[in-house]
Amino acid sequence: MFDDLPIRKVIHVDMDAFYASVEQMDRPELRGLPLAVGGSSVRGVVSAASYEARKFGIRSAISGALAKKLCPELIFVPPRFDRYKEISTKIRAVFSDYSDLVEPLSLDEAYIDVTTNKKGIQSASFIATEIRNRIKTEIGLTASAGVSINKFVAKVASNYNKPDGQKTVPPEKVLEFLETLDIRKFHGIGSVTAKKMYDLGVFTGLELKKKPLTFLIENFGKSGAYYFNVVRGIHSSPVKPNRIQKSLAAERTFSKNLSSEIFLVDKLDQIAAEVSRRLQNRNIAGKTLTLKIKYSDFILQTRSKTLPFYINAKELILEHAKLLLFQEKLQNSVRLVGISISKLNTNNNKKDTKRGVSFQLRLEF
Repeated sequence: MFDDLPIRKVIHVDMDAFYASVEQMDRPELRGLPLAVGGSSVRGVVSAASYEARKFGIRSAISGALAKKLCPELIFVPPRFDRYKEISTKIRAVFSDYSDLVEPLSLDEAYIDVTTNKKGIQSASFIATEIRNRIKTEIGLTASAGVSINKFVAKVASNYNKPDGQKTVPPEKVLEFLETLDIRKFHGIGSVTAKKMYDLGVFTGLELKKKPLTFLIENFGKSGAYYFNVVRGIHSSPVKPNRIQKSLAAERTFSKNLSSEIFLVDKLDQIAAEVSRRLQNRNIAGKTLTLKIKYSDFILQTRSKTLPFYINAKELILEHAKLLLFQEKLQNSVRLVGISISKLNTNNNKKDTKRGVSFQLRLEF
């Protein structure tokens, strides 16, 4: 079945509990202890948890208060993103020794196409092992890896033997591997979709494969075609070394819930300044502004607006964020607010940004 498809040798490397592992590497006294990066016992959300903390059910994105309840001995440390970026740069340098086709997904994971590699090594599994060993000896952290014919199968495989493990799925084993897999382990199927599939009697890849394309599209929309293909090992997206950024965002979690739009405006001013600075540092701008509001009961609300021009100036970002804020009354007190800018001009003529700004400023006079 793979005769008409490009068979590549793709490695997906995923660092193990990256943020927490960096903290434990830099502070030996934290090794072996349950650790959470971000959040606190009072406020905030956990960004990452060490494997010692995960034994208590602590995961990223849960509240610090819940994490502390699950593990009273949990240690909270603030995130140090500059340090994580520094380590990530060193890890990517290792990848680059083997291939120029490296697609970072985040600071702690990346795809590497080693079909044709700089070392002339035939075995992708050998390369993955060598990369993991180098990360451990040269940097001091552990990584897990998946190796297969495309990005989808490699990513699924990388989670198979975590932490500090590796899984290779050769072409002749791809279908068997996917058919026996719980659909919750398929990349792109979240908890909500998994529950829906369970309700429809789909628990494994084999059961998913038995469903016709029409059934999947009827129940899952456009994603149905994606599920139909990937369960058959079909995923043609190449490893893209210059991945285009699609959005940029910043947010704040407050030490105390805020109940007034007036108080939120001051916070939006700070967030707009950060978003503007980061956009201008990258020499990009965007047309769609989204305001994110998380209430004290953890209900999340987003409000978006698409403009006819690109913006990256703080004043314009704040102005449109305020318009979205006052668009309707708050449903409850607010624990978090954020601003994101999307539809970036990463592929377009950046001169549109100046025209948009000057046009808006003329309107204000």
